[in-house]
Amino acid sequence: MDNVEVEENLFSISDAKLHGEMYKKLSAIYCKVSSIFPSLEAARPGSKSGIQALCSLHIALEKAKNVQHCSTSSKLYLAITGDSVLLKFQRAKCALIDSLKRIEDMVPQSIGWQILEIVNELEGTVFSLDLFEKQVGDEIITLLQNGRKFEECNDTNELESFHQAASRLGISSSRATLTERRALKKVIERARVEEDKRKESIVAYLLHLMRKYSKLFRSEVSDDDSQGSTPCSPTVLGSLEDGGSGGSGCAFERQLSKLNSFNFKPNIRKSGQIPLPPEELRCPISLQLMYEPVVIASGQTYERICIEKWFSDGHDTCPKTQQKLPHLSLTPNYCVKGLIASWCEQNEVPIPDAPQESLDLNHWRLALSASETANSRSMDNFGSLEVNESENESLCPQEEVSEINVLERYQEFLSVLNEEENLMESSKVVEQIRLLLKDDEEARIFMGANGFVEGLLRFLESAVHEGNAMALEIGAMALFNLAVNNNSSGVIRLLESMISNSNAHEAATALYLNLSCLEQAKSIIGSSKAVLFLVQLLGHETDAQCKLDALHTLYNLSTDHSNILNLLSAGIVNHLQSLVVSGDHTWTEKSITVLINLTSSETAKEEMVSASDLITGLASVLDAGKPIEQEQAVSCLLLLCNGNEKCSQIVLQEGVIPALVSMSVNGTTRGREMSQRLLMLFREQRQRDHPPANINQIVLESSQDPTPALASAPESKPLCKSISRRKGGKALRLGFLWKIKNYFVYQR
Repeated sequence: MDNVEVEENLFSISDAKLHGEMYKKLSAIYCKVSSIFPSLEAARPGSKSGIQALCSLHIALEKAKNVQHCSTSSKLYLAITGDSVLLKFQRAKCALIDSLKRIEDMVPQSIGWQILEIVNELEGTVFSLDLFEKQVGDEIITLLQNGRKFEECNDTNELESFHQAASRLGISSSRATLTERRALKKVIERARVEEDKRKESIVAYLLHLMRKYSKLFRSEVSDDDSQGSTPCSPTVLGSLEDGGSGGSGCAFERQLSKLNSFNFKPNIRKSGQIPLPPEELRCPISLQLMYEPVVIASGQTYERICIEKWFSDGHDTCPKTQQKLPHLSLTPNYCVKGLIASWCEQNEVPIPDAPQESLDLNHWRLALSASETANSRSMDNFGSLEVNESENESLCPQEEVSEINVLERYQEFLSVLNEEENLMESSKVVEQIRLLLKDDEEARIFMGANGFVEGLLRFLESAVHEGNAMALEIGAMALFNLAVNNNSSGVIRLLESMISNSNAHEAATALYLNLSCLEQAKSIIGSSKAVLFLVQLLGHETDAQCKLDALHTLYNLSTDHSNILNLLSAGIVNHLQSLVVSGDHTWTEKSITVLINLTSSETAKEEMVSASDLITGLASVLDAGKPIEQEQAVSCLLLLCNGNEKCSQIVLQEGVIPALVSMSVNGTTRGREMSQRLLMLFREQRQRDHPPANINQIVLESSQDPTPALASAPESKPLCKSISRRKGGKALRLGFLWKIKNYFVYQR
């Protein structure tokens, strides 16, 4: 890509409407990286890691290119989302640094020096908001806060504040106001595509203000700008056009109040009839269907790449709840991942195979939360702008409800759970509980201690009895959310009643998976009937996702050493052996990982070595498995063979030496290390079995007792035969490998 073309077509500095200084810094670095990118491609880093690094750099460049929105978006919107825009620049910087460092050592030195210079420049680049633009953004936010208080038509203060803020942003002519209105409409269209009603309503109010006060700028151009943008949706802006400039403010207030009853249940988008995933399956940061959902300490679930970026930017709070986190560890949420797979299958949507790039990464929400934390501003006046996810408006909490009313509302929920016989009516309440538990930690604590677990279990039993799949899913998700902070509230005991009903196996397995992520729950589950149930699922012809959930749950349980004997008693080794031998990549990696966890027990190691086909299956993975599967297989074999010569002999009889040699050169980084260590282990054992001896000793021993020398000959034959059998008759002389003393390096 030509450097001049990059500058002219992508990063014309004069086009930046706001945040020009940051725009200028990043654009200069972007052009430098783009100028050497053809050289990086020409260098052709041949290894898998090299190709991945090159792809990573390409993705980082695409992310950096996204800052073009500074030249195309609305000035008003850029001003109020300044903190979020800053985060976007910082993320682009971090992505470029990471990807450049990954590829630096894989290219010729001449290009490597250029990369090093760019990395140093990036690390020395500091992005910060322009104080003037930040002040204007704060004023507009204050105007939005106060704007909803104008119930009369006396808008003098609002008029003066908005005119002053708009003028300071350069919106001071009829042409500028027309450009700004078109830009705001585009932001609304994007919010509508994302189904972000909150963002849509806020930007709609900004557009309302622009239209209302356009006359201040002596409009010389007609407001009929349909050729530049699409008319706004009547669902949000229809009431803005009624009643003239004075009445539209009151109409907009009524429109905002209607948004409180907006339903966030899965729906269908108008364009192309593409189904919109439920909110719990979308990342709160990117608003996209999650690829790798993880749970943080607050109990919220996020896309891994998004929350890692949030933490890497220096935050130690939950982006959604603003709760300060006691730790920043991430726990894979296999339950949500399973629900995503099920939802995709039901709606004929491709399952995500990589993290999706969001159109906006929900910058408005991040901007508000960051702004609240940094400046201690109260956003209470935006209460009605929050989209309430309730389905039943009569059950929605008011903005300033008292603690007593909250408790009364919880008691009403519990009464419905305990007394309502109509499953449809109960489902509505359970849906409210599910949404409430998702975001409110205090609600989770209260409900966990006041009988809601039992009530939800009764609801699930009714759903199973009536065969209502939708009610079963809603109830399972509600119990899922409740279990996040209530691992000792009797859920385990009550779940045991579900596993006796085959119709509830999928829901029960998903809940066990969720609970097994909690350290305190692992030993409780491990000593319950759940272990036998989960192990037996591995051998049943059941739903693939259900079996995968069971396997992931068993993996979590196997990390607790106290559970291993119970797992062995349930026959887990034989079931894992069957999955490994099957050759199905769906199960291989996780099955071997569970086996690795089991090797912490000597009893488990003995059972695994005695399993007739397990070693054969692991050897087959070394030959034909995926790189990550090979890495896990060689790690497992190393753990089994270390200190166990019998196991080493069994493994060698499978002819694994050629595969190990290949892995030591072409495997993953850890795979190379593990294969070298296993080869070294075999070599050391061979040296112990056949120590060097001088001729006199050999003659003396031979004259005294020739039997040992003769007896040793047959022992070596099975090895050669096995290798010949596995490699098409081409026997590999092991002695040759042992002579290459300096080829393999023992690493720890």
